[in-house]
Amino acid sequence: TALVLYALRANIDLFYTPGEILYGKRETQQLPAAGQRLRVGGMVMPGSVRRDPDSLKVNFSLYDAEGAVTVSYEGILPDLFREGQGVVVQGTLEKGNHVLAQEVLAKHDENYTPPEVEKAMQENHRRPQRADKDTSS
Repeated sequence: TALVLYALRANIDLFYTPGEILYGKRETQQLPAAGQRLRVGGMVMPGSVRRDPDSLKVNFSLYDAEGAVTVSYEGILPDLFREGQGVVVQGTLEKGNHVLAQEVLAKHDENYTPPEVEKAMQENHRRPQRADKDTSS
C-alpha cells in the first residue's frame, strides 16, 4: 500500500497559483519543493514574454495578486497564448520561483478561463505592474 501511495504521489501534478508557490497553500502554508511536478495557473504578465530568435525557447512570467513566477518553455505555444491572458503550465519547479514547463495550455476562447485560474483571480483582484516597468519608485 505504501509503495502504491508513493508511486501515485510521484505522478500527481498539484495545482498552484504563483502566490502559492511563493508563500505556500493557504490551508497549510506548505511550499512546493524544488523538483516537484506541478501545474501553475495565472495570467501572462504583459511585457514579460522573451523569445529566443534561434530556437523555440520562450520565457515569461505568470502572476496573480500575490506574486509572479518565471516560466521557461521550449516548444510551440498555443495559438491563443497572449500577454494578459490566463494560462496553465505543467512542469517542474526549479530553484526559487522558476518553473520549467513541459506543456502550456491557453484558454480556449475569450470567454473561457481555466477554473483554477478564475478562482485564484477572483480571490486576488489586485494585479502587479508590467514586467518591463520599474516599480521601485
